[in-house]
Amino acid sequence: MNAFTTADVYKNQQVLTAPPEQLTLMLYNGAIRFINECIHAINEGKVEKAHNANIRTQQIISELMTTLDMQYDISKNLMALYDYIQYRLQMGNVKKDVAQMEEAKGLVTELRDTWLQAMKLARKERGADASDQAYARQRHG
Repeated sequence: MNAFTTADVYKNQQVLTAPPEQLTLMLYNGAIRFINECIHAINEGKVEKAHNANIRTQQIISELMTTLDMQYDISKNLMALYDYIQYRLQMGNVKKDVAQMEEAKGLVTELRDTWLQAMKLARKERGADASDQAYARQRHG
């Protein structure tokens, strides 16, 4: 098995075994990576490479949109934000405009950073819950 195939297998395994919150983080990170690739390609005049990276980013944002549970207000707000990001990506792709790509990158980065904070808070709360349960078992066990 060559290194490329090994890396693919590892990445696939990561995706298949990751909890949902980790998958969302992976999507945000992937979107940022492809936006950076797109910006770099635009700056180098590599139109096809820029287009391909942009399309990959749009696909990731579309995936994030499909995961929203629209019964919650936060999901409706996120949908509007994702829609705006998609618009910026599309305009950046058509015009090969770095400024629009940078705006999309800033928004996705902010979402990713907020998601990371939420993950940390949830982990902290789960840790506190686990500690409380362990304490209760010790007292009653």
